[in-house]
Amino acid sequence: MNQTSDDAGIKRSDSRAGDDFRRILTNQLTYSLSKDMYSATQRDKYTATALSVRARIVKNWIECQQSYYKHDAKRLYYLSLEFLMGRLLKNYLINIDLLDEYREAMDVLAIKLEDTFEYEWDAGLGNGGLGRLAACFMDSMATLNYPAYGYGIRYEYGIFTQRIVDGRQTEAPDNWLRYGNPWEFPRPELIYPVRFYGRVETHSARTEWVDTSEILAMAYDYPVPGFRTNTVNTLRLWAAKSTRDFDFDYFNSGDYVKAVENKNNSENISKVLYPNDLSLAGKELRLKQQYFFVAATLADIMRRFGKAYDNLNMLPAKVAIQLNDTHPSIAIPEMMRILIDDHGLSWDIASKLTRETFAYTNHTILPEALETWSEDLIGHLLPRHLQIIQEMDRKFHIHVARRFPEEFDKACQMGIVTGDCGKVVNMARLAIVGSHAVNGVSRLHSELLKSHVFNDFYLMYPEKFRNVTNGITHRRWLLSANPGLASLITEAIGDGWTHDLEELKKIEPMAEDAAFRDRFNAVKKENKLRLYAAMDRVFNFTFETDFLLDCQVKRFHEYKRQLLNVFHVITLYNRLKEGRVPEGFVPRVVLFSGKSAPGYLMCKLIIKLIHNVSEIVAAHPLVKDKLQVVFVPNYGVTIAEVTIPAADLSEQISTAGYEASGTGNMKFALNGALTIGTYDGANIEIREEVGEENFFLFGHGAEEIFELRKQYEPKKYIEENKELAQVMHQLQSGFFSPEEPALFQPIVQALLDGDRYCVLADYSLYVACQEEVARAYSDRDQWTRRAILNTARSGKFSSDRAIHEYAKDIWDISPVTR
Repeated sequence: MNQTSDDAGIKRSDSRAGDDFRRILTNQLTYSLSKDMYSATQRDKYTATALSVRARIVKNWIECQQSYYKHDAKRLYYLSLEFLMGRLLKNYLINIDLLDEYREAMDVLAIKLEDTFEYEWDAGLGNGGLGRLAACFMDSMATLNYPAYGYGIRYEYGIFTQRIVDGRQTEAPDNWLRYGNPWEFPRPELIYPVRFYGRVETHSARTEWVDTSEILAMAYDYPVPGFRTNTVNTLRLWAAKSTRDFDFDYFNSGDYVKAVENKNNSENISKVLYPNDLSLAGKELRLKQQYFFVAATLADIMRRFGKAYDNLNMLPAKVAIQLNDTHPSIAIPEMMRILIDDHGLSWDIASKLTRETFAYTNHTILPEALETWSEDLIGHLLPRHLQIIQEMDRKFHIHVARRFPEEFDKACQMGIVTGDCGKVVNMARLAIVGSHAVNGVSRLHSELLKSHVFNDFYLMYPEKFRNVTNGITHRRWLLSANPGLASLITEAIGDGWTHDLEELKKIEPMAEDAAFRDRFNAVKKENKLRLYAAMDRVFNFTFETDFLLDCQVKRFHEYKRQLLNVFHVITLYNRLKEGRVPEGFVPRVVLFSGKSAPGYLMCKLIIKLIHNVSEIVAAHPLVKDKLQVVFVPNYGVTIAEVTIPAADLSEQISTAGYEASGTGNMKFALNGALTIGTYDGANIEIREEVGEENFFLFGHGAEEIFELRKQYEPKKYIEENKELAQVMHQLQSGFFSPEEPALFQPIVQALLDGDRYCVLADYSLYVACQEEVARAYSDRDQWTRRAILNTARSGKFSSDRAIHEYAKDIWDISPVTR
């Protein structure tokens, strides 16, 4: 390319463009890092490159923020405990349309651009789909020119680095900030005190929260540039800072540990994402995290609002706040506290303004994930907020009694505060009562919220409930992650799909074009080789690239049923070693990747089982050339970006009714993998879009699962299926753990004692469906047709579509262009 972009983002033709970029890069190396080509490390070259890209974004960023004031725009504030951003350098170069220019200019630093990407750490700001969704939404909001801000926590050590030792997951700190972070801008001028503990004093005119302890929240900003637009939005993350960094009295007395104890205790709040909450101290730290980030965020929002308006009644017209799951729901009583205690509004007015400002996205139907906190803990940590929650609950009881006058127990059943001895606060209910909109994230999930999880609340507030099916940003998950396929598509239909993913429908006819299918297959092969090289380089293991690549990569949880996948692997192993190879069998690599929560012992045991099964499969001479089992440690965005484009088969096998949506399923389909999945979450809508014949469906549906659970007999399924009985016997007898025969007994016992996620009930259906997969893959030409149609029909699942729906139906915001 002979073009570049000036600081205003306008294309200009310039024969000296290459020299300009080279000069910019060397200037950053010299003046920002104080290095020359003799002293610069490879990491320095990455940092200089990132700083030069950051510098090109800044002018638009400043002008964009000012334009929101000039246009008197209503703004969206997206509150999420997670933002799983991934690496940013390549993504930002694509968005500002300078990837080729930088690729050509990197010779001045004697390094290839692709090599610099490897020196960027994945930001440790999230764990799974919740955080990745938030990151996709930030990209789409900027691309679509919506005035929006993301708010979260700047975790010093992320969630954890997963290491596998003797087949077991171990956790180490994710020190992702070890070398600094060139993308963030510290804002020491934006520091807010966040209060905890204390007591409440009630006077005749007002209520005061006094004798509190304070921690400071300091802002760190990230620019979020949209794709080929002037819009640059802000992701603002909070870091905890102590009000007393150093105590000289303790230091002078020789107690050096005590001298910094207060600082360390205060700053623990932003150390780690999701601290283990099995202990009371862990629970308190989690609640502290949640309140810390929403208190600082609301203070910042009210500061910004107050710069332009002095009438609080304007708040819902100029501010929309979206709660990404229940974690930030303590923001609702915090807003009530601000409006009542700080601004002197009446309860009714404060309640109305709060409700009209907030909206809540639910991401789960699992009762244990809906979050409850004991009244005692909230009262100890946030006494004023407990008072507000109790008053909200009292008034809500009155509304329920009026709505259901004949159902005397209904108010207690629906209460925000429930229980007799040891009362708890139900945070999801608090979010529903305190918001004007409540949405699920797939059609099925939203219906289950209305019919099962929050049925009484739906009957009470039917107008609040709606659906916005999740989406993904195709700029990262196709244009960036799969450049070969992106180039093939652009060559065939132009690049309109990068802005409007529905444009992919234009490649549907090419599924019948033999030459296009050949090139599509060649891209898939290249992607497998790329994955092979990455696994060899980073983890020192490889796989057969000619085998069917069968991938289940996601956070570990029992409802996601990695165990069901392992049971199928064991079944294949048994068949192969006994010479019972079914007709149409094709060799396959079964690839797992994902982290278990540190305290989730069952999932950690399943990870151990995967590794033990892998070793036994690899050791058997009749099996190892037909079946491989691979576990990729420390799953994150970067691993996903190299795995998903290579996959042939996408495992989306959650127990029906338990997966709210899923977004990995969308990424795989977009990249031409076929899905084997249950009738669950967004699988249903993917199947509708790509065609039933291009999706491998199995298992009991959500309603069937609910009925089945009423009289579930796990042993019946074992007795009726010899292969399942063999798998269970192998686990129970220690076949996969001869040195520890009872190692996997907890898995066996959990299945026999109830099998909460119906692994046994769906086993035979899953194995039969996998046989159908193998037969289909044996006809590679027909498989490729179906893969192309998966890509072509994935347009609905763009996060751009989802953001448009939120903006129109929930937030009532409009784009701002310059």
